[in-house]
Amino acid sequence: MHPSIPRPRALMALIALLAAGAGLGLLRPEPPVAELHMSGRTMGTTYNVKYRPTQNTPPLKSMQLEVDALLAEINHTMSTYDPESELSRLNRLHTTDWVPASASLRAVLKAALEVGVQSEGAFDITVGPLVNLWGFGPEVHPDRIPLEADIAAARARSGLDKVTLSETQPAIRKHHPDVFLDLSGIAKGYGVDRVAELMTARGIEHYMVEIGGEIRVHGFKEHETLWRIAIEKPLSGERSVHTMLALSDIALATSGNYRNFFEIDGRRYSHTIDPTTGWPVDNHLVSVTVLAETSMRADAWATAFQVLGPERAMAIAERLNLPVLFVIERDGQFEERACCSFQRYRKQELS
Repeated sequence: MHPSIPRPRALMALIALLAAGAGLGLLRPEPPVAELHMSGRTMGTTYNVKYRPTQNTPPLKSMQLEVDALLAEINHTMSTYDPESELSRLNRLHTTDWVPASASLRAVLKAALEVGVQSEGAFDITVGPLVNLWGFGPEVHPDRIPLEADIAAARARSGLDKVTLSETQPAIRKHHPDVFLDLSGIAKGYGVDRVAELMTARGIEHYMVEIGGEIRVHGFKEHETLWRIAIEKPLSGERSVHTMLALSDIALATSGNYRNFFEIDGRRYSHTIDPTTGWPVDNHLVSVTVLAETSMRADAWATAFQVLGPERAMAIAERLNLPVLFVIERDGQFEERACCSFQRYRKQELS
């Protein structure tokens, strides 16, 4: 630069800053915080947590111990496979008296009963006797179709009117001594929410929590990008991506009938039981993905919609303004139906 031409003040300031701070990296952008990952087993499936730690976040090992302890506590409260869980002990009690219940069990039961009413009985946590009868509970799969008399007897023990939560005391009451509660359609979602709450309590703003396919995300991934969540193609013989979602600050659950089933005499029987008939559902709806504020409600609604079938489910989803993707299979061909702004969460390219 010619000495007679004055340098602009801003340029002079920049040169001074570069000279003073080059060695200290004053103008270098902060490197992105690397995501940490923890995983393990819980509730008969696996869990995965990814998060971006802050300066005050406890070490990864400490976080994992907290998450494992929390999930063990939830499983010991709500599992029907653990004979000593709070739920198993409640199911064994042949009484119609009020029974003390923990805050976590009451919270899940309250949400389950609300979804049960809103879904016109499609989501029914008292369907346990029917689930067990068809071999999808802790008991062994049957080698024959249950007798109609047995189905009728199991249905007599089922129904949303068979259980009540006290409004004045921390207690639950069964209105039939043989009521058997099954929270498998909502407990994993509740577990996701509790882990998400733990992340927030530890000052973590960016995380993804997943248990058995139920997911909740908050904030962003590295480089401030949305969390990319893949939805599987509803095929029993392969694992491939049907569509990709780009999400933040939301929960997701997917329910499908394409993996957990058995066949007798060439007919496939789904693990999803319709409480109104006592039989596995057969409505061509092979996959349902629900987005909601909490994973617990997304989990419950995914099961409810699977029972309802595409037409009734769509009507309720529209009424409640729930973003949902239905995948329907007819003669080997898949058809999609989406509701309530679901499409805006889709990431079209898979690169």
